[in-house]
Amino acid sequence: MMFLRLPVLAFALAAALLAGPALAQAPDPPTPDPQAPPPTEAAYATARAMIAERQKIVTPNGIQVAEPVTLNGLPQWISIRGADRANPVIIYVHGGPGATEMGRSWPYQPGWEDWFTVVQWDQPGAGKTLRSGGEAANREHLSRARMTQDLLALIDAVRGRVGARKVILLGHSWGNVIALDAAMARPDLVAAYVGVGPLFSLRANEAAQYQALLRIAAERRDETALAELKALAPYPGDGDIPFAKVNVVRKWVMAYGGLAAYRDNADFYFRAARLSPLYDYADRLAIDQGGQLSVPALLPDMATVDHTKIAATKFPVFMFLGRHDITTPSSVVEPWLARLKAPKKELVWFEHSAHLPPHEEPGKFLVALVEKVRPLAVEKR
Repeated sequence: MMFLRLPVLAFALAAALLAGPALAQAPDPPTPDPQAPPPTEAAYATARAMIAERQKIVTPNGIQVAEPVTLNGLPQWISIRGADRANPVIIYVHGGPGATEMGRSWPYQPGWEDWFTVVQWDQPGAGKTLRSGGEAANREHLSRARMTQDLLALIDAVRGRVGARKVILLGHSWGNVIALDAAMARPDLVAAYVGVGPLFSLRANEAAQYQALLRIAAERRDETALAELKALAPYPGDGDIPFAKVNVVRKWVMAYGGLAAYRDNADFYFRAARLSPLYDYADRLAIDQGGQLSVPALLPDMATVDHTKIAATKFPVFMFLGRHDITTPSSVVEPWLARLKAPKKELVWFEHSAHLPPHEEPGKFLVALVEKVRPLAVEKR
C-alpha cells in the first residue's frame, strides 16, 4: 500500500481502516505555537482537577495508580483503579492502533470501579507511552507479536500487583487482535474474554462494511454517497487498499452513524480526553501522533489478521456488539461465534450503539459486565 502524506483528518480516516475509531480528536482553538496549549487549557485544567477530586478512590482496600511500568524493556503507562483490590481484574485493550482509552474512559469508568479493578494501558506507540518513551523506542515494539508479548507481561505485572490469579481481557476494535492473541497464548491466565466491536479479519471487515454502506445509501436514495461508493469498486479488491478509497468509505461510515449510532460525528468521544484527570495537552497531542506512527507500522500485520480461524478456546467468550456498528460489522463475528467451541459463549447486543458501546450505552454495558462476566471471574480467582 502507498503511504501518502495526508492532512490530519484524512489520515485519521485512513487509520480507521484498522477498525478503530478515527484517531484525530476535534482540534483545540489555534495558537501561534502549535505545540503550545490553547487558551481554553486553563479552563480544562480547572475542570480536570474537579473531576479528579470527585473520582478519587478513598476506600480502605481501594487502588488508584497511574504510572509507567517497564514491559519487555519499554516503560509503558497504565492506570489501575478500583474500590476493592479483591474485585476481579479487567484489562481494557484499546483500539486504533493508537486510539488510547485511558484519557477517554473517565465518563463511564467510575461505575466499573465498584465491581472490578480496572486497568487501562497506553500501548506502545500511543498516548502517554509514546510521549514518555519517544518515537524510536516505541517503534521497536510496533508489531503484533511484540505487542502481544507486552500485554502478557502486563497481565503478569498486574496479577502480582493486586494478587489476582486470572484476569478478564477486554479487546476493543484493533485491541481484539492482540488481546485475543494473548488469551490464546496463555488461556490459563484468562477468566473470561470480552470482544467489543472486534476486528477479526481485515479484508472481510472491509467487504462487509462496503456492502452495508451501499445498502444504506440505496435505501436513503443518497445519490452522492452511491456515486462516491460505486466509484471505488471493486472494494476492497484483491490487492492493497489505497488510502484514498479508505477515506471515502470512512467518510460514509461516520455520516451514517456507523461509528456512533444516530450521529454523524463522535465528538463526545474524541473530545473526552480534554477533561481527563490523567491527560494533559501534550498527552492529547500524542494521541494523534501515535496514530500517525502506529498505523503504517502495524498495517502489514493487520492485513493478515484472521481470527475467524480460531475453532475453540479454553476460556469463556463474550462478544459485546453495537447493533449499528459499520466500523467492524457484526456479520463477520456472528458466524464465527456460532461455530466456536468454548466453555461458555454469548453474543450481547447493544441496540443503541455502533462502535463505541461503553460510551454510547454505559449503563447497559456495565450491567452486562457485572451480570454476565464478573461471576465467572469471581469463581476462578
